[in-house]
Amino acid sequence: MTLSTPLLAAAPLLAGLIGPALLGAAPGRQQADPPAPRAVRAEIVEHVAARTTAEQRRVLDYWTPERMAGALPIGLLDLVTDGAGLLSGLTGHAGPAAAPAVRPAPGARPAPPARPHPDERSAPDARPAPSVGTAPEARLVPKAGLVPGVRRQAAARPLTSTAGSRWSTGGAVARTTGRVFLTMAGADFVCSASTVKSGNRDVVVTAGHCVKDGAGEWAANWTFVPGYGTGGEQPYGQFAARRMFVAGPWSRGGDDNYDVGMVALATSGGRHVADVVGTQEIAFNAARGGQAFGFGYPADPPYDGGHLVYCAGRLRADPYGQSRDQGLSCDMTAGSSGGPWMTGFDPATGKGTITSLSSFKYSDDQGTMYGPYLGDAAKALFASAERA
Repeated sequence: MTLSTPLLAAAPLLAGLIGPALLGAAPGRQQADPPAPRAVRAEIVEHVAARTTAEQRRVLDYWTPERMAGALPIGLLDLVTDGAGLLSGLTGHAGPAAAPAVRPAPGARPAPPARPHPDERSAPDARPAPSVGTAPEARLVPKAGLVPGVRRQAAARPLTSTAGSRWSTGGAVARTTGRVFLTMAGADFVCSASTVKSGNRDVVVTAGHCVKDGAGEWAANWTFVPGYGTGGEQPYGQFAARRMFVAGPWSRGGDDNYDVGMVALATSGGRHVADVVGTQEIAFNAARGGQAFGFGYPADPPYDGGHLVYCAGRLRADPYGQSRDQGLSCDMTAGSSGGPWMTGFDPATGKGTITSLSSFKYSDDQGTMYGPYLGDAAKALFASAERA
C-alpha cells in the first residue's frame, strides 16, 4: 500500500485535511464491508512518554504560548526534516527559508494517486512554495477550504450536511475535543484528538501519525488541551501523555488502515481528563456507511487553529480500494488530523459514538477526507490504553 505523509501544518505550506463535498452511501442503505486486509495479529506497540510527575511538569512547561502559536500542523513532517535549513526556517530558530516543491509520498503511483495526509500538498503541477512570510492567498495549492461558496460559519442549528463550519453550539463535543501539541524531529506540531470513555478515565484517541511517525520516531512533549479556544484559551487545562499505543502495522510501515493512536494521559491537578471534560463513547467493528460528524482544529488558512470546526454528511468507501477507510466531505485543513468522527451524534447534547478519525486524503481529491475503520486492531489498542 502506498504510504502517506502525516498531517502537518507548517507555516509556509500549511495544508490540512481538506474535503468539500461528502458523498455517502445511499440513504437508508449501509455500504458493504469490503474484504478485510490480510489478517494481522493484534500487535500493540507501546511507548512510555512522561513517566514521573517531574517529567510531566517539564512537558507542560515546554508549551509556552509562543511555542503553541508557532506549532505547525503535522502533515509537513517530511518537508521540515528535509534538510537545507528548512527545519530551522519553519520553526523560527533561524531566518525564514523557502520551502522546496512538494513531492509525492515515497512509492507514489500515478493511479491511484499517492495519499499524502490532508495537510500535505502534493499536486503534480505544484510550484515551489513561497517563503514563510507569504500571504495566505498566495500559497502553493488552493485547498477545498478556499473554494468559494463553502460555508464557514455554523448556522443557528447545526447542519447535517456541511463541508466545514464553525461549531458554535457548545455541548459535550466542545469540551471533549481538543488540540494536541507535540514535538517530532525537533519541530513542534499540532493535531486534534478526543477523550473517550475508558476504565482509567485517561484515554484520548487521535491519528497514529500524531503519535508516531510510522516506522520512525515517537512524538515527544505530547500534550492534550481539551476545549481549546480562540487566542490559545485553555479553559480545562493541559494534560501530558503518560503512555502511547499504536498498532504494529502502523509502527512498522505507516499502513493507513491502522492510522490510529491511543494515549493514556496523566492527571492534571490530581484530576483525570474524563472527570474534567467528560468523554465520548467509542465503537469498534461498527456498520459502515451512514451519517457522520467530524470535528477538529484546522490551522491552515482559511482557518487559524483557534476554533472547533465540523463537517457532516454521509460516508463512502475508498473508491480506489487501497484501504478500508471511509471518506467524508470536509474542507478542514492541517491541524485537524486525529479529530473524531462520530455516528449517532446528537447536536443538542454534543454527544455521539466515535467510529473513525481524520487521517488522509488523495492528492487528486482534495474534497474528501478519509478515516480508518476502527476494527479489532483499534479495539486492542483501546484495551491496552485503558489498562495503562
